[in-house]
Amino acid sequence: MQKVGSRPVPDVRATMKALVHDKYGSPQDVLEIEDVETPEAPADGVLVRVRAASLNRLDWYGVKGRPLVGRVSMGFTKPKGREIGVDFAGTVESVGPEVTDLQPGDEVFGGRSGAFAEFVPAAKAVARKPSNMTFEEASCLAVAGVSALQGLRDKGQVKAGQHVLINGASGGVGTFAVQIAKALGAEVTAVCSTRNVEQSRSLGADHVVDYTREDFTRSDRRYDVILDVAGSRSWRECRRVLKPEGLVVVVGGPSKNPLLGPLGHIGGMVVGSKLSSGKAVFFIADMNKDDLAFLRGLAEEGKLRSVIERRYPLEDAAEALRYMGEGHVQSKVVITV
Repeated sequence: MQKVGSRPVPDVRATMKALVHDKYGSPQDVLEIEDVETPEAPADGVLVRVRAASLNRLDWYGVKGRPLVGRVSMGFTKPKGREIGVDFAGTVESVGPEVTDLQPGDEVFGGRSGAFAEFVPAAKAVARKPSNMTFEEASCLAVAGVSALQGLRDKGQVKAGQHVLINGASGGVGTFAVQIAKALGAEVTAVCSTRNVEQSRSLGADHVVDYTREDFTRSDRRYDVILDVAGSRSWRECRRVLKPEGLVVVVGGPSKNPLLGPLGHIGGMVVGSKLSSGKAVFFIADMNKDDLAFLRGLAEEGKLRSVIERRYPLEDAAEALRYMGEGHVQSKVVITV
């Protein structure tokens, strides 16, 4: 243990194990665990020893290089960055000279590219871990939790007493969205498959629609806000169950189209709404400390919990991503490090 002034600085070994890829393809074919140089804590951030990380759909897109239109930013022929993963939870190993609110040993969570590794540097999107959550549970919060929060609170402007429908209530974003909508005081309808009906009820949904037996767009209910995670219905269908001033907030869509992926559905929803009454909006979540702290508060108040379906060790991360690619993930998949 070294010291800088009065602050202890742990000795960090020169290399660490990290999941990397240098080309696009199936997870089993392109992902490798390598010894790479251990990063340093940024001046305004911390170096985190990762204890757990969770998968998001964007991780699978990055490995596959899909949708093809996304390669404008990802890299045309090969990925611009080798790192994999965003969500993490762990302990602070060292801190930058500009950091005053965290110190080595603190338990934190957040989002930063390269989370599927033994260490990750983080600055803008890192916060103290909820005291009542394990590392695995906290690692699920960043991308999915912030997406649900900003989609409902910021874009949807959800208020107490409003009627909110979550289309795709069983995935990572969906499970958090049900709980956050309830915390905001809404009456919540969750749309999911048969096997997830009881899960949605346990998360606080007031009504649950099993889409294998019922079409929510043919219901008599009308909604102030629809959070569209699944992307399984067109704008015209969703509009049937919107209130006159209702809003569809589009978070995702089907990934089968190799060229456009979910962008085809997203574009159809937004353009369709401009050609008729009603409104649909799409957004990309902005990871920040304030919203991570807000999620921590909800968790510590008992209003937010993570639902974990499967756990894999880092060495089996390729299998975890393969499973996610099948499209049957019910909630969150976690990588333990």
